[in-house]
Amino acid sequence: MKISTHSDQATKDFGKKIASSLSGGDVVCLYGELGAGKTTLVKGIAEGLAITEEITSPTFTLMNIYDVRNAKTAKVRNLVHIDTYRLKNEQELVGIGVEDYLGQPGTVTIVEWPEKIESLLLGKKLIKITLEHGEKDERKISFEMSNDE
Repeated sequence: MKISTHSDQATKDFGKKIASSLSGGDVVCLYGELGAGKTTLVKGIAEGLAITEEITSPTFTLMNIYDVRNAKTAKVRNLVHIDTYRLKNEQELVGIGVEDYLGQPGTVTIVEWPEKIESLLLGKKLIKITLEHGEKDERKISFEMSNDE
């Protein structure tokens, strides 16, 4: 599936639509250059899961965990947002407990720059989303689901 958005709000709105189809155990992999709209999309997904906390990219902390407390999304209890841009190696994530969340029932994990942790993603239910810059404020978004086993 491919779409284009023409504003941050439209990108967030697409994130809300994605949120409605997510289940615990899903791992959303976000690919794209700096500034392509990955964190904006995460904000929309979080909003779609009724998370009211401010969503910021965990560039320095590597991982942020948000509680999902909404009856409509009872199938999802946690949203884990990971940003591996500054990651030195996969062991850094393992050391902060990523395996307690990655692919676990009740948890949706979103990974920015997932190519840096490919071996940790093996065997997980992956939703791969690529964001690219288009003309002016346009974002080209492609979306695919796979089971990387």
